[in-house]
Amino acid sequence: MPNNTLDRRFCVAPMLDWSDRHCRFFWRKMSRRAVLYTEMVTTGALLHGDQHRHLQFSTEEQPLALQLGGSDPGDLAKAVKLAKQWGYDEVNLNCGCPSDRVQNGFFGACLMARPRLVADCVAAMIDASDLPVTVKHRIGIDDQEGYEPLHDFVDQIHQAGCNTIIVHARKAWLQGLSPKENREIPPLNYDMVYQLKNDFPKLEVIINGGIDSIDDALSHLSHVDGSMLGRSIYQNPYQLVEVDERIYADEANQRSRQDVVESLYPYIEKELASGTRLHHITRHILGIFNGQAGARQFRRHLSQHAHRNDAGLEVLQEALALTTTAQQRLQDYAQQRAAQTLQESEIKIR
Repeated sequence: MPNNTLDRRFCVAPMLDWSDRHCRFFWRKMSRRAVLYTEMVTTGALLHGDQHRHLQFSTEEQPLALQLGGSDPGDLAKAVKLAKQWGYDEVNLNCGCPSDRVQNGFFGACLMARPRLVADCVAAMIDASDLPVTVKHRIGIDDQEGYEPLHDFVDQIHQAGCNTIIVHARKAWLQGLSPKENREIPPLNYDMVYQLKNDFPKLEVIINGGIDSIDDALSHLSHVDGSMLGRSIYQNPYQLVEVDERIYADEANQRSRQDVVESLYPYIEKELASGTRLHHITRHILGIFNGQAGARQFRRHLSQHAHRNDAGLEVLQEALALTTTAQQRLQDYAQQRAAQTLQESEIKIR
């Protein structure tokens, strides 16, 4: 495995409109070790837009990688220098997003048809700083058939200096499928990703796509160097409390779901004071009680009230109280049923 400072055995995917700084801060309350990725930021947005809005983050979020969208080597090099200045730990080039907007800007998955250009981009990015430069891509696009085009793509970017790839184990269909459908319809082919690791043993290979649990993530580590989860973490974030112990053999995170939510209070108060709306933070924590008593009431209360202009911390506290009340009710009911069962047994004995 390449010698760098990031341990990517477990990563959380870049997810547009989801993995923003508030979401990442929340995730970090459950795992110290998982490598987190930003939403994709285009080079145009960084070089000609609001850099502070796109690049700001809390140091608590680290280790943290910035994902870039672009295809101009010079612009990508400038963006990498900005990432270095802002303190990111890695820069990742998006060669996997299939959306129309990305294609029109000529970046994302369509770049898999231009391996030489991607290699030039990687070389320019590496020359711009000492940050690790990684590439996230698919196993192919459109009419590319078989393993050879994927092998050629990886070979060229590896020769350009890329030592870590993150591979979504599905093809991307740039015409005919929506971005959502491209995450679900093309069949998974993990064996092609495993073959890359066999053919490029010095390359760090992280697998992505259809991995729904920590058990799944662990199962891939006998074939590749790391696993990346996306939607399953967003929808059921409390899985992250298992990561440090089960993936990295570190001390277990003993925080309960309620502890995780309450640990956000100082951050929320600070953000509210600076003008952030409560909804911008709480929309990311709706899944924390997934599968638990009171989860629906928790989600409903936040969905109905957190978007208000005057919504404060009390809205989250009220939602949390609904959850704990529901759990207490279940415990009380279980105790009542146990007492009733015992009473019925004693009557039968008599």
